[in-house]
This record gives sequence, C-alpha cells and structure tokens, in this order.
Amino acid sequence: MKKILIIEDDPAIRTGLNETLTAEGYSIAEAETGNKGFELARKNDFDLILLDLVLPGKDGIEICKDLRNEGIKTPIVMVTSRKEEIDKILGLEIGADDYVTKPFSIRELVARVKALIRRSTYEPGNIEEVEFADIKINFKNQDMLKGNNPVRLSATEYRILHYFIDHESEVISRDKFLDEVWGYDSYPTTRTVDNYILSLRKKIEDDPANPKHLITIYKVGYKFVK
Repeated sequence: MKKILIIEDDPAIRTGLNETLTAEGYSIAEAETGNKGFELARKNDFDLILLDLVLPGKDGIEICKDLRNEGIKTPIVMVTSRKEEIDKILGLEIGADDYVTKPFSIRELVARVKALIRRSTYEPGNIEEVEFADIKINFKNQDMLKGNNPVRLSATEYRILHYFIDHESEVISRDKFLDEVWGYDSYPTTRTVDNYILSLRKKIEDDPANPKHLITIYKVGYKFVK
C-alpha cells in the first residue's frame, strides 16, 4: 500500500484529505505542524508528501528545501492559499514536484497525487548521461553540474529535461508535456509547464532572459537545442 504524509495545520482540510485518500487505497500519516511533519518525512519512507505552504513552526518552503538538502527525493505537492506567481515558482525552485492552490478540486488533487506516485519509480530510457554547453546531467543518479557547481533539480524537472533531450529540436506543445510528463491530462494546467520552464532556465541558461537551449516557440510550445 502506498503511503502519503499530509502536513497541514487546518484540521478540516487534513481530515478531508485523509478520508478521500484513504478511500482511494492509500495509507495516510498526518502532521499538524511543520516541525512534526519534517521529522516524520525524515524518519519514514513515504511515497508522496502533501505539504501546506504556511504552517506553525517550519513553513512548507523550509521543509521542502531541507528535505531535498538531505537527499530525500519523495515527490512533494505544495498546497498554498497564496495567489502570487512568485510563490509557485519558488516552490518549484526549492524542489517541489507540483502545487495546488486553495480552494482546490479534490478530484484534481487526487489525479495529481496518482500521477506523481506512478512516476516516482520512473527510470529514464536509454539516456542515462548527457552533456551540452557547460552542463553535465546524470539521469540515473539525478545529478546535475553546471560548470563544476552542483545544481538541485526536482524529479519533475529531470523528467522534463529527459523528455526534451529525447525529443531534441522537436517543438513540444504544453498539452503534450502535460500528457507525457505529468500524466493527468484530465486536468491540464498549461501554466504549470510555463512555471517549470522558467525555473529550469534559471538553472541551465547563462542568460535566462535570452535562452539558448530551452526555446519558446510562440503560441506553440517549446523546443530543446543543445
């Protein structure tokens, strides 16, 4: 049985998520504070973490960042009531795999949870290592260097890069990304793709405002050029 950790201080939301995900066949653990949630995440092997952004004690961004710094790669879905785009992008930059904004559709959340858990055992196909410009990527170990500096990417960012490289020079639409990488095409959110591309450009491009590798094709999508 797949195990999910819910870190949420609102008891009504926490109970609702617990009941819904239990009915879907998941085993659930709960934490109402950031500190408790962080310790549970460190000491247990979960298949996914639902992480509220604003929490008593450690907030969601601190928890996510600290877990990634400790090498914990468990998929993380950030849950936030903030509307500002910067929060969403920041959540991706520090290692979150997806986010939902309150109030959220429980059906959409369940679809995203299922998609992330399906992908969590993903192994790239025949491409294990790749080099371009000053970038070196090992997909098997999920390691990336820019120059001689390690760069932290989320599991979703590795999947996006792998997909880009596997389809080098092809123009890929946002909907295609959602179908092939996210896998929950019943609830396509093309802005999610844009956020991840922005985050990846900051980590890969020398000048993110004038990208040479992750290219926007106006009104169509994106393509990757080594």
